Amino acid sequence: LLYIHDETLVCFLYFPDPDDYQPPIWKSYLYQLQQEAPRPKRITCPQEVSASVNVKKFHGMISREYADELLAGKEGAYLIRESQRQPGTHTLALSFGHQTLNYRLFYDGKHFVGEKRFESVHDLVTDALITLYIETKAAEYIAKMTTNPIYEHLGYTSLLKDKMVHRLSRGRTEPRRVTFQSDDRVSLIISSPVVRRSALKDTPEKLSSYEKIHNFKVHTFRGPHWCEYCANFMWGLIAQGVRCSDCGLNVHKQCSKLVPSDCQPDLRRIKKVYSCDLTTLVKAHNTTRPMVVDMCIREIELRGMKSEGLYRVSGFSEHIEDVRLAFDRDGEKADISASAYADINIIAGALKLYLRDLPIPVITFDLYSKFIQAAKLPNAESRLEAIHEGLLQLPPAHYETLRYLMAHLKRVTTFEKYNLMNAENLGIVFGPTLMQPPEQNALTTLNDMRQQKLVVQLMIEHEDVLF
Repeated sequence: LLYIHDETLVCFLYFPDPDDYQPPIWKSYLYQLQQEAPRPKRITCPQEVSASVNVKKFHGMISREYADELLAGKEGAYLIRESQRQPGTHTLALSFGHQTLNYRLFYDGKHFVGEKRFESVHDLVTDALITLYIETKAAEYIAKMTTNPIYEHLGYTSLLKDKMVHRLSRGRTEPRRVTFQSDDRVSLIISSPVVRRSALKDTPEKLSSYEKIHNFKVHTFRGPHWCEYCANFMWGLIAQGVRCSDCGLNVHKQCSKLVPSDCQPDLRRIKKVYSCDLTTLVKAHNTTRPMVVDMCIREIELRGMKSEGLYRVSGFSEHIEDVRLAFDRDGEKADISASAYADINIIAGALKLYLRDLPIPVITFDLYSKFIQAAKLPNAESRLEAIHEGLLQLPPAHYETLRYLMAHLKRVTTFEKYNLMNAENLGIVFGPTLMQPPEQNALTTLNDMRQQKLVVQLMIEHEDVLF
């Protein structure tokens, strides 16, 4: 709702339930300044100077002094000239603040002097005048506009956050911090789960939530837009701010650095399931784990646990691709039943493909070296302790996915008599799937294969202790 109050534009944002939300007032000062900014005025050349630059505003190679004379006293006036210092290059001369500003002008299909690219020089100058005027008139205001944000006070933000925390607290297993105690009489490698548990001492749980940073990208807004962090107008002709491509939050570029990591992805903006960031997917679908992991594991445990070479034997790649397309198209309604795919190796292959195609692996890039170094430790207890510490540092959605997968793979090993798959075999299969070096170096991957295998093997064998 927009209305004028004491010559001030006021905008109220309304939500369905007034008991949960008190609308903020969008601040109009910067919007008013944009309306006051000088309008561009083209200084035309009486004749065409160059066939290569067929525009009347091009004045050929003229001096700065002559350009100053042509623009004198005309705020917002501009022309294009060829540089005398660098022949063959073009300069945009612009009159602003009773002086002439000169910019090197580039063209690569669009016109630009900085990061922004424009269809026409006129649009470029319009945007430049708005920016120059606002940053000159309101420099101090802009510097302080992030000091009293409305973001944390928005009803929909706090309400959404409360709902998410409540939902996730019911559906997620929190990481358990445990201490591995040295005992000469107990071997954590060969002892039973009951004995192993007796050698552990529980310490306070690591409390965390499914936080997700916003995926901001530069955006051009059509029509007036206000920043949803500071409530100030987003000025300019194009690229006025940034928009989160996952949840649609619109903010100034400078405000984006201060927005909390509380992105709640909008399902309508998530175009696919495969190759989608793990945390983004689970938050968009309101699940604790990716649907692909849950559905594939459920199907495998229903009819494939005795399948010889489970996860080692490959299914037909064309059928695995069909499953991927089904998840991308239908989400949780994808049909992966025996009637659609009789070969369980297709479902196992689809699960491996999902995990392999994650933009950030389940064991994240920043923790990769920590797990590799843990696997290199000579002492068995120290090795498990280091792996456990690494697990506690995983993002919650990654931790929960890995915990669920390891519990499943542990159950797979109980059918080794039939499927011939033990923790070591599964470590070979899933090591490079769950762990990838950040530099994507083939030699590094080759050198680390033994450690990758060992990390997964130990997580399977000690799943009940590590998670």
